[in-house]
Amino acid sequence: MNSLIEYFATDWEAMTVNDWIGTILTVVIFLLMILAYFQVFRPKNRESLESRKHIPFEDEDDAPSGDHDGRP
Repeated sequence: MNSLIEYFATDWEAMTVNDWIGTILTVVIFLLMILAYFQVFRPKNRESLESRKHIPFEDEDDAPSGDHDGRP
């Protein structure tokens, strides 16, 4: 058990700014993913999400366009 604790030990004083940014960014993205999963799997939001499930499969001609100028 001791070797497992040593394996996951972190030297907090030796972390650089990039290490801190990466750690904080990883935690924030993890929390945002949990929030997104709760929003998607919440029964209250089912009807709203079901009405938009075919959006990726619509052609550009069928989709409502705001500022589409006809260029590919």
